Order: sequence, then C-alpha cells, then structure tokens
Amino acid sequence: MRVFAIGDLHLSTLVDKPMDVFGTRWNNHAEKIQENWLKTVESDDLVIVAGDISWATDLAEALPDLRLIDDLPGKKILLRGNHDYWWQSITKLRRLGSSEGLNTISFLQNDAFLLEDGTVICGTRGWLLPGDADYSVEADEKIMKRELIRLKISLQEAEKLRNQGKPLIAALHYPPFVQVGDKNEVTALLEEFGVTDCVYGHIHHVWTKLRLNRQEIRGIRYSLVACDQIGFTPKLIFP
Repeated sequence: MRVFAIGDLHLSTLVDKPMDVFGTRWNNHAEKIQENWLKTVESDDLVIVAGDISWATDLAEALPDLRLIDDLPGKKILLRGNHDYWWQSITKLRRLGSSEGLNTISFLQNDAFLLEDGTVICGTRGWLLPGDADYSVEADEKIMKRELIRLKISLQEAEKLRNQGKPLIAALHYPPFVQVGDKNEVTALLEEFGVTDCVYGHIHHVWTKLRLNRQEIRGIRYSLVACDQIGFTPKLIFP
C-alpha cells in the first residue's frame, strides 16, 4: 500500500463556484484532478484529502462531490478544511457514508486510522497561528486553542494504534508554521508524539516559501499538498 495526499480540491458539482477566478492554472481543475488521479493511484493505495474538499454548504450539496471522490481509485481519508461548510458531526458523516454507499471514504475527526502495513494516520483542521499577518487574538486564539486540543486527541489515539518504528502521518489543513521551521505549539505536539510525516494544504500563493516537498525539519518530513501546488496530482508521501 502506498500513501498519497492532496488537498484543496474545491469541488463544486452543485455549486456555482468556478476556481479559475484565482488564476488560469485552475481552468478545468476538477477534470485535471480526476485524470491525474486515475494515472497515479491504484486500488490498493490510500489518499489523504487534506481539507477544502467541496464548496457545498450542506450534505445534500456535498454528496455528488463525495461520490466523485469515492469513485476514484484507492481508499480515502478526508479531513475538514476551513471552507468545508457542509461538514457536520462525525456521526452524521459516517451515517451518510454508510447510507449512500461511500465505501472508499473515511472521515477523520478526533481519532486516527491504522493501515494494513502499520502506518497510522491522524490529524485535524488546524487554524491560523500567532505571527500570521491575518491572525487576531480576539478572532482566532480560541479557535486555534481548540484545534490544538483536537490535534492532541488525534495524536493520542494514534499512539494507541502505532507499533514502534512504523510511520505516523499527521494531516492538517492549515500549515503547521508561519515561517518554515518555526517552533510553536503545533510543531511541539507533532515532535512530542514522534510524527514522521506531516501534510498540509490551504496555501495557494505561487510565491510561497511554505511549498515544501518532504523537507525534513527536526525529524519530521513536511509536504504542502494543496492541489494547485502539486500539479493537481496526488502526491506520494510513503514509502
């Protein structure tokens, strides 16, 4: 089994939300994702989808986008992004997956997944961090602290599942640092629990310095997997 990751699919089957307003690289991006996925991922692989999955505002609107993902090769673990307004309680999501036959999709929230080869996947959405130009203590501190709690819960669940020496992949939607190599509460948790790989999305600036390609920092390999940053193609994370 290989593990891939991709984020920020921004699908909009039932929503009028064209992404090409953000640049020509987004022209027909959903078709690009499907075409490249079919060329890259096999049925026994796993793909982490690191948030901003659908522009839908409720589960009914999101269902065609989830079916699109479900029909693609491989198993998928989905993580919430800041634009996933359709994301509801984990109970409702899992009930939807069961009732609609979304057999290749799992939803990650306050837990972790053990793969057949011993790899463990965990993670949370994350949030803006202190030091970000858009960060406001008044608006963001409470949310950021809550995401830290959720990350720790997920890491603790991962620790219960993990065998010594096996990969531990943490998936976030928001980047785990403001500047590459920052030490903060997020990176401290990742390092404390022995994460081997961290994938994240959210960043779309073509000039960003956060476009890391499995760059190792204090023992963790970091990768930006927002789809427009990786050619709209799932990125191989492990092995």
